[in-house]
Amino acid sequence: MMHTYDEPVYLISVVAKILDIHPQTLRQYERENLISPSRSNGRIRLYSQRDIDKIKLILRLTRELGVNLAGVDIILRLKENVDAMEKEIAELRHELQSAKNAHSVSPDKALVTTRSLYEMVIFEEK
Repeated sequence: MMHTYDEPVYLISVVAKILDIHPQTLRQYERENLISPSRSNGRIRLYSQRDIDKIKLILRLTRELGVNLAGVDIILRLKENVDAMEKEIAELRHELQSAKNAHSVSPDKALVTTRSLYEMVIFEEK
C-alpha cells in the first residue's frame, strides 16, 4: 500500500528505528518546534515521509555541520521562506509566459524605457 508524501502513517518508534535515533530526540525536536507530527485521536504521534525528510535534514545539520538547535530553527525558517519565494517566482514566470503566449498586449500598445524604468504607453489610432 502506497502512502502520499504528506500522509502521517509512521509511529514514533518506527521513525526512531528508521533514523537510528532515540524517540526522546524526536520529542525534543517537537518541543523545540522544529517538527510538528500529526496526532491520532488517541494523541499518538504520527509522522509523514515529509516529516522524516525534515528530521534527516535536522540530523545532518546537527551531526555533520555542528549546528545547534537554535541555528537549525533559523535555517529551517529561512529555507521555508526561500521555498515560498521560489514557488511564487515560478507562478509569476508561468503567468508571464501565459500572457506572452496569449499576446495580451495589442499591437497598438508599446513598452518604452525611461532611465531603466518601464512605463506603458498606449497609442490610440486616429
